Amino acid sequence: MKIGELSHRSGISVRMLRYYEKEGLLQPNRRESGHRDYGEAEEQLVRRIRMLSTAGLKLKAIKQLLPCVLNERPDFEPCSVVHATLKRELCAIEQRIQCLQSSQRILAGYLGELS
Repeated sequence: MKIGELSHRSGISVRMLRYYEKEGLLQPNRRESGHRDYGEAEEQLVRRIRMLSTAGLKLKAIKQLLPCVLNERPDFEPCSVVHATLKRELCAIEQRIQCLQSSQRILAGYLGELS
């Protein structure tokens, strides 16, 4: 399938698919014309990338975890980097949550003063 069809089927923009390719996450076959030719395997891979991204992971962590992720559920087969990467990402998410909670308290305080 062409990149536009993969974009439509996966909900990922053509621009982002090209970015994933540039970063080495996707490696589509090329037709004689030079156009990218994506198959079912690439579509599944893009869906796994999207699932990890939706979970709040950055591209660097996704690159490390992607070889271990088996499907979209998210089942995975532990790789050597999984524990450290997941722990680091979980800590980063917890820090963002704490920051948002602090912001929430400040804004709620301002609203309380306005009432």
